[in-house]
Amino acid sequence: MLQNVKRFDMKKPPRRQLLRPLIWSLCFPEVKSHECKIEKINMEGIKPPYLLLQNHNAFLDFKVLTKAVFPHRCNYVIAIDGFLKREGLLRMVGGICKRKFTKDLTLIKQMKKVVDNKDICVLYPEARYSLCGTTAILPESLGKLCKFLKVPVVVLITNGHHINAPFYNTKNHKVKGLTATMTCIANKDEVLSLSHEELNKRINDAFVYDDYKWQKDNNIICNYPKRAEGLHKVLYQCSSCGTEYEMESFGTKLRCKHCGKTWEMTELGELKAEDNKETFTHIPDWYEWERANVRKEVDENRYHFESPVRVDALPNAKGYINMGEGKLIHDMNGFKLTFSDEGEPVEITLPHYETYGVHIEYEYLGKFGDCVDLNTLNDTFYVYPNGLVPFSVTKMSLATEELFKVYWENKKKQQ
Repeated sequence: MLQNVKRFDMKKPPRRQLLRPLIWSLCFPEVKSHECKIEKINMEGIKPPYLLLQNHNAFLDFKVLTKAVFPHRCNYVIAIDGFLKREGLLRMVGGICKRKFTKDLTLIKQMKKVVDNKDICVLYPEARYSLCGTTAILPESLGKLCKFLKVPVVVLITNGHHINAPFYNTKNHKVKGLTATMTCIANKDEVLSLSHEELNKRINDAFVYDDYKWQKDNNIICNYPKRAEGLHKVLYQCSSCGTEYEMESFGTKLRCKHCGKTWEMTELGELKAEDNKETFTHIPDWYEWERANVRKEVDENRYHFESPVRVDALPNAKGYINMGEGKLIHDMNGFKLTFSDEGEPVEITLPHYETYGVHIEYEYLGKFGDCVDLNTLNDTFYVYPNGLVPFSVTKMSLATEELFKVYWENKKKQQ
């Protein structure tokens, strides 16, 4: 089946952005409705072409970006599912297709064409929405990319987009008072003179953010009545009794079904225990505690997940192809997905030492539940555990990052 399907044409040259008045008319009103203020730092004399790196929390990111760079043209690196059923439109507005977390030399050439056209090349280096409004892992190749493109590097950090529409509950919470900071962290001369390690440091330093801390520090109220719904997808392990996969959320409440402990999510985004025995009040602290627990499993060489799964393939922008049932193993060696394609066995392996991150979805498209998507240069597979084995795709994401870090930490020690 898949052997005969035409793949997405990654080599098709990016188009210069069209429909700009339409894009502005769709973006500017929403930016205004959230009372978003955009501050520009070191941007004097900085004009296209340049590389713009933006943090990624919600679809609102694109709209604030459009306002920030007005009236200039952009080309955006977008995941293949963004092109689904609308490839022509996405190309017209400047989309460049990418399969997530793959080493894609074709993409680098496409980005070079954008800056050669004297336009802005936009990249979301976290490659996914942040799970809890804090910085996701960044690829170490960013500095080398900057050196290759030889244009200024600008970082746009938004605050409050996760509070307004968190990844676990993407409905518009109508939060006002959002902010964004657009900073040139390296002009062209600096890009040419600095090492890629120095550029990487500047990028990583610029990408430190925490939406929940920003919310509290700035007294940003979110009175959305269902603001905690879906939070259990991120906070999958009870911080009181330690039980995994038995958390639930509803309205403004987060609860452990195993021990019964319940937290209230306040209008300032904090968690307050109903029994007044606090564990974590700051959501990112809970998330990082979960990471530490996963890291312990990795360090003790016992991390393992295995389950029957449903497999959907996305070879192009026309639609998903159901590949039927398969098996997913995620362990100390990385990911291994097996299924059959018209009777022929297929095996996809993503070694832990090559996979620094993975994209996950909660209740993807409202059809089959949570999934992890695994990518090769030619295909994207949406993999849905069947639920017979307790699981959390958030834990898989954390484990992927920790497995990668442990491997390379040990590698450096041996050198």
